[in-house]
Amino acid sequence: MLGELAAVQPLVIGLLLAWSAYGKLHGSHLAAKARRTALSNLVGDRYAAPAYRAVGGIELVIAVALLLPPLWLGEAAAAVALAAGFVGYVVYARVVVPESSCGCMGSAATPVRWRAIARAGVLLVAALVALTADTGWWSVQPWSIALVVVEAMVFVGLSAELDRYWLMPLRRLRVRLTHPLAGTASYDVPLAATQQQLLRSTAYQSVNPFLRSDIRDHWDEGDWRFVSYTAAYGERPATAVFAVPRLRYEPDEVRVAIVDESSGETLYRPATPLALVD
Repeated sequence: MLGELAAVQPLVIGLLLAWSAYGKLHGSHLAAKARRTALSNLVGDRYAAPAYRAVGGIELVIAVALLLPPLWLGEAAAAVALAAGFVGYVVYARVVVPESSCGCMGSAATPVRWRAIARAGVLLVAALVALTADTGWWSVQPWSIALVVVEAMVFVGLSAELDRYWLMPLRRLRVRLTHPLAGTASYDVPLAATQQQLLRSTAYQSVNPFLRSDIRDHWDEGDWRFVSYTAAYGERPATAVFAVPRLRYEPDEVRVAIVDESSGETLYRPATPLALVD
């Protein structure tokens, strides 16, 4: 069992690194995404984009080495070094520039939180386990693929950038199957009350010309209720996200940010920063 677990780690890590590299080497607005990461603080805005692409290139090389025969110790050691670097990077980002984007997976810009640190730690553990492998993943028993699926689900669950693909649909399903205000809205604070406070806020009035829909989604985090609308900023499809005090009536405390629908780039945010919570 342990031998099979070690053998499939290069497959898991290789697929994960290939996926991560794709996001850094392909797509639009790569320079903007790089500048939103902690790399800007480490190497400066001028070199953030080249460093971002360089990391993607390193990930791709190690991914190919892990996925293709033959099995050799060097590729697992390189994965360990890279994973250790990731752990140091996300801890640095969380401590020094906590509102910077991780820039790790997907196109969404999400600040570094505990999930990103846990994901980097799990990757490091997987790489250390891969050091003990004495056979290639292509030689394992078919049932071992279940281990790959389980680990992939763990990494997806720890990737906040991917929440819109699985967590938000699950929330919407839960709302449809239960009470209309269950799950993403509190029973003691109806959505209508939040909307009334939102409509009276300066934040809403400042972006009202950009809005193209009624409330599209909403969810609670601590003392805040987050509400999203479809928006357009110039010619760019966007999403407007409001943070509304959930348990108190303070329209002046409402905050808003408009982000690009495809790249996650922040297109507009008033001078007072959006108060996001863990």
